[in-house]
Amino acid sequence: MSSTAIPYEKDGYTLYSNHLCPYAQRALRAFKAAGVPHKVVEIDLNNKPAWYAQVNPQLKVPALRTPDGTILIESLVVAEYVAEEFPSAGLLPSSALERAQLRLFIEIFSSRFNPFIYRILGTSDADEQKKHTETLLSALRAASKELQEQWERSSGQGGPFWANGRFGFAEIALVSFVNLLTVVDHYRGVKVPETQDYAAFNRWRDAFTKDPLFTEFNPSQDVLFSAYKKFVVDN
Repeated sequence: MSSTAIPYEKDGYTLYSNHLCPYAQRALRAFKAAGVPHKVVEIDLNNKPAWYAQVNPQLKVPALRTPDGTILIESLVVAEYVAEEFPSAGLLPSSALERAQLRLFIEIFSSRFNPFIYRILGTSDADEQKKHTETLLSALRAASKELQEQWERSSGQGGPFWANGRFGFAEIALVSFVNLLTVVDHYRGVKVPETQDYAAFNRWRDAFTKDPLFTEFNPSQDVLFSAYKKFVVDN
């Protein structure tokens, strides 16, 4: 470790993270999946150390310090860097077309799912909750359709993971956010229907929640519910 005020691993990777942050969990899972040694520095998001502004002026996690001292921020950027720097882990497909299909799948969640988790929690208006829930479920139907189409491709191998029959980049990018369905169920009673429109999604969700790459970094439900209580607006 350096003798300066900023903690980091000399000649190694240092990941500035927070175990409850779904964005940071992307980076944690990427490093674990790639089998790359690294140091984790836990950042208290409610009491960030003064030195952290020198690492990431935006004060967000994750941030990655590479062995040459370069700082990378933004969770998908960090996860893709790990996947591309260590291709032997096979986290990203070699085909440009398959990478594009993967990014389209991730985008469904980034634009049509993730924001609506917080919008459902963040309003006490029943009509607003219903509207946001309909948008979220529409995204899950689209995701289910994409999963079914992917599983019919050779790389999909019939599921239940996005590709190659194992936890990969799609899961690294998405599972922490999909897991927040437990939070909206707890606080708003929102459940994913057990119908054919959602069948592939439910199969995928059931598979990844049993995988060690999910469970190792997944907080208990009590901890998760407590952490997300601050986002809940009640009457």
